[in-house]
Formats: sequence, C-alpha cells, structure tokens
Amino acid sequence: MPVMKSFTLTFLFFFMITVIMNSCADKTIKSNATITRSTFGKMPDGSEVFAYLLKNSSGIGMNVINYGGIITSLKIPDRDGKFEDIVLGYDYLEGYLESSPYFGAIIGRYGNRIAKGRFELDGNEYELAINNIGNHLHGGITGFDKVLWAVTTIEDDDGVGLRMTYTSEDMEEGYPGKLDVEVTYFLSNDNALRFDYKATTNKKTIVNLTQHSYFNLTGMKDDILGHELRLNAQFYLPVDSTLIPTGDFEEVVGTPFDFRESKVIGEDIHAENQQLGYGGGFDHCWVLSEETDLRFAASLYEPTSGRRLDVFTTEPGIQFYTGNYLDGSITGKNGINYARRTGLCLETQHFPDSPNNQDFPSVVLNPGEEYRSTTEIRFLTDQDQKPGN
Repeated sequence: MPVMKSFTLTFLFFFMITVIMNSCADKTIKSNATITRSTFGKMPDGSEVFAYLLKNSSGIGMNVINYGGIITSLKIPDRDGKFEDIVLGYDYLEGYLESSPYFGAIIGRYGNRIAKGRFELDGNEYELAINNIGNHLHGGITGFDKVLWAVTTIEDDDGVGLRMTYTSEDMEEGYPGKLDVEVTYFLSNDNALRFDYKATTNKKTIVNLTQHSYFNLTGMKDDILGHELRLNAQFYLPVDSTLIPTGDFEEVVGTPFDFRESKVIGEDIHAENQQLGYGGGFDHCWVLSEETDLRFAASLYEPTSGRRLDVFTTEPGIQFYTGNYLDGSITGKNGINYARRTGLCLETQHFPDSPNNQDFPSVVLNPGEEYRSTTEIRFLTDQDQKPGN
C-alpha cells in the first residue's frame, strides 16, 4: 500500500505539473499576439482619436486609428526577416484631416464611382455629392473614411483584431436608410489580415464597402512599377473619360490589362491605349473569374525584398489603381514625398456604378437582409513559394 500510495502521489504530481505547463504554454502563445492602445490626436470638436497597435505572434505589426478605420502602418518582413512599413499614410492625425487620398481607410457607403451622383430605387431618384470629375466617389464629402468608429478589441489564440461599428443615418450623404455597419480587422498568427464587413438597413438602399490601403512592398524605397502582379481575371470593365464603366466586359487577352500571369506593372503602363489614357495608368475594375465563396483575386510580389501578398475575396471585382494622382505634393510618414506611383491599391468590391447598370451584380440591400463581404490578405515571401502560385 505505501508503494501504491507513493506511485499515485507521484503520478498526480507530474500530471498537475503537465497541466500547469500546458496552461502556461497556451497563455504564452496567446500573449505573443498583443493589442496596445494609445492617443493619436484630437478631432476639431475635441473628440479623442485612438491608435491601436496589433501584433501577431510572428511580429507583424499593424496600426489602426478609429478615425476612418485607417490602417496607418503595416510592418511585414522581407525574405531576410527585416520588417518594414508597406503602406502609405501620415505620421499625425492632421494629415488625414487636411488632405488624404483615402490612405488606408474604410470606404462607404459606396466604394468607387456612381455616374453623375444619381441612382434610382423603386422609382425614387437619389442625388449624391459630386466630388470627382462630375461623379460621386467613395461615399461623398464625409464618407466612412472621415467618421469616428466605435471599437472593441479581439484577442484569442488565433491572433488579434478590432471590431468597428458605425451607424449611418437615413439620408446621410444622400443615401436612403439607416445603415448599421460592422467592420472587423483580424490579424492572424499565420500571417493573414482578414476584413469582414456586415451591414443592415431599415430602408432599401445600396452598399459597396471596401478598404483603401496603398501598398508599396519596397517600404517606399522605390515606386511600384517594378512590382509583379497577377490578377485572376479574364475580363475588365472599360470606362469613359470620367472613369465610369461603359457597361461592357472586355477580354484582357492582347491588351495591357492582361495580368492572368504574373507581370511587371511597369511593362505596359505607358502603352498607347485609350483606357490607360483615361486613367493616367491603371484605375479599372477587373472581373474575378471564379464564383467560389472566397476566391483568389490577386498576387503582388516585389523581387528586391522578396515580399509578397495574396488577396482572396468574396467580392466579384477588384479595382487596381496605380497611384496615378499622387504628384509629390503630399509629405507622408518619415518625411517621404509621395510622388506618382509611390503606392498601389487593390480594392475588392462590387463594380463601379452598379446601381445604374442592371447587368452588373446587384448592390441593393433590403430591410431584413444582411450585407456580408470578406477579403483576406496573406503575407508571404519568396521563401514560402513562387509568386502567383
């Protein structure tokens, strides 16, 4: 009996030690992903703006402010493990308040353009602000990029995130319906950044939300013309001189818009092409090929650093924009002047001017329905696998 009792006590002792060690290990894994909040500045009315620094267990760090849900910095490693910021933005709140081409922001109610700022629902015509070459762009004068979002933090074993909410009142910026919006950013420990969008309305309306980060995988050491891009699209939407889609679906084969295989962005950007002339470069929506829930949309690779990001989305289109209107007048983070093509955007979304084109996927949201959209960006290097695979 004494031997058995001793054995039982020993077993219980080691069992408890194992449980405690496993528990500590779990906490260590979880604590490797962190969220830190700090003050970023104050709005003109005195409202405080907060910055949230999210870090995953691999060391990827992302700063987000509750003004516009703006991603102000995003630091990822190169092939040698060196972390650098890959998004454009400002060091201080004043830059975002005074003049910002939507750097890093949530865009809504309607991402992209609506022709002449007009659309019709059930026989009622709605007029929106004209803020871009005679058209409505990115939600108007005070879109979702220029409001304060309520934020709650998310921390679990898979990573860290922010859940942001905002209520857009009926007829705000001319849009019908009271729209309750929830946008979640989640930075996972397996190096993916996921955007989940939800919205409900009390009146028939239109919704098309997106995220407007400008990327430069060199860490702003060079422009984006040497980046290599693959787009999973056989068609793109040609536009008129004011960048409104004509309604046609044009095949990319034999055009500068063919990115079905990974291609250097600068290869065709200066080609003699009316569409490139209208946009001053690429500023078009590509029609994604697959119809799966979360489809592969794009792969962006930068050969000097070896950095790569892959984009997956539930959206039917992706707007590829090559920073054509950056002109050096903006001084961004670390005193860098953002010249033309310092950054590029890959905006997953429904098609521009969808409310006025019945052949495009619908952007109408009815009461009792829930708008849902997901986009995921996976961060890799060329040490992981070849670009575009």
